[in-house]
Amino acid sequence: MRLVHLDLKGAAPRVSYLEQVFPLLSQLGANGILIEYEDMFPFKGELEILRSPYAYSEEDVERIQQLAELHKLEVVPLVQTFGHVEFILKHEKYQHLREVERFPNSFNPHVPDTLALLKSILAQVIEKHRRSTWIHIGADEVFHLGEGTDSKNWMSRNKGDVGTMFLKHIKEVLGFIAAQYWGLRALMWDDMLRKISVGALQGERMGTAPVVPEPGVSVAPILVATLAGIVPHARPRRDMGLGGAGAAPGILLPPVPTSPSPLLPQRAAGPPCPPRHRVASPVWEAMAWLAPLRRYDHYSVLCELLPVGIPSLALCLQTLVNGGFTEEMKRKVLDTLGFQSMQLEQSTCEGQGAFPGVEIYHLVEQVNGHLKDSVLKALEEESAIKGWFSPYHRKRQFGNPRNMETFGSKVLKLHEDWESFVRDLRAHLERVYFPDTVEEWMEENVNPYLDQLRDLVRDYR
Repeated sequence: MRLVHLDLKGAAPRVSYLEQVFPLLSQLGANGILIEYEDMFPFKGELEILRSPYAYSEEDVERIQQLAELHKLEVVPLVQTFGHVEFILKHEKYQHLREVERFPNSFNPHVPDTLALLKSILAQVIEKHRRSTWIHIGADEVFHLGEGTDSKNWMSRNKGDVGTMFLKHIKEVLGFIAAQYWGLRALMWDDMLRKISVGALQGERMGTAPVVPEPGVSVAPILVATLAGIVPHARPRRDMGLGGAGAAPGILLPPVPTSPSPLLPQRAAGPPCPPRHRVASPVWEAMAWLAPLRRYDHYSVLCELLPVGIPSLALCLQTLVNGGFTEEMKRKVLDTLGFQSMQLEQSTCEGQGAFPGVEIYHLVEQVNGHLKDSVLKALEEESAIKGWFSPYHRKRQFGNPRNMETFGSKVLKLHEDWESFVRDLRAHLERVYFPDTVEEWMEENVNPYLDQLRDLVRDYR
């Protein structure tokens, strides 16, 4: 399975854009889409509070699956069941389910309401994905697990540790899936399991495993053997599978490397090709970078936009398909994306391009390469402005028109050009993204610089 992870906790694209992108992903070698809806899912009933104002409708979710099926992409929904649940625990209604009261990152596994809530969330998502044969339960980066009062008391009473507590909760989640959804197979990230000893995992295998209670149930939490050769710092541990007799194992995947900075896998507003070490290294690295980042967590700034990340994603997919990076593969990517060349060391692609969202690719490149420099040059290097229209003059509305005219036309032209550019950029962004994403991206990447120019022009006039 070559899954492209659509992490929708930020910059969720409109379905009309996915309609253009899915054929490209299939052409580049993907055969599945891992969809982490978060607050973009159309939750109903008591869960409606979790929905974003721009959440997909039920019709949208169905359309996404139809599009995926049309292009031979298997849809795997991802529901976070332990950590990364800020979109849930930020709400006052669910604050009592936090592991640590101050932090909305992770569930308290000892409160009965936690599992009850997860069952409701899983049920709504699974019911809308009846074509899917897999469900991903997340379970990565369960920050602060073991720090809450309930967890400390549990570990003390049961002579347990964070690892056994983690497994206990995961087994309960998988037990619900196994009991309610015949044949549905589970995936999860592996990072939390790496902290658990082989012995503890083997003990789970020999004990009351939540999986395969009877033949045909295809859910198992762990098969670390699948990581051998994929994750460089994981020793092959082929004796750690928990699948029972006759069970198709669940699969562990290394989580995508993440950072609160929008610099991964390249600059947020920058050219979208990855540096050489990202594509020339082993296949595990390509696999680890298969997700165009959206947001590090529910509270962080946006990372790169999907159209900006497509060249990087294309290279990673083709590296994974081919088992390595080759010049022939690079040529195929160039032909597919409509570029003439790419300089991996400089993270740049040359040419007009011909893929969905390429206009945004080029416009973002202009923002990253020229906006900040041109504004700062006008403000800090124009001697007439520094000498006759300083912050002191502007604050007191005091200046000599003769001197101001030496820079006025230049500043007004610069302002007019950038405002025209931004109108064009906004129009293209609005075709792909919902208003909240457009506003946030503009606030983070354009307004900090353009607002300085706007203020200067206002004061000049």
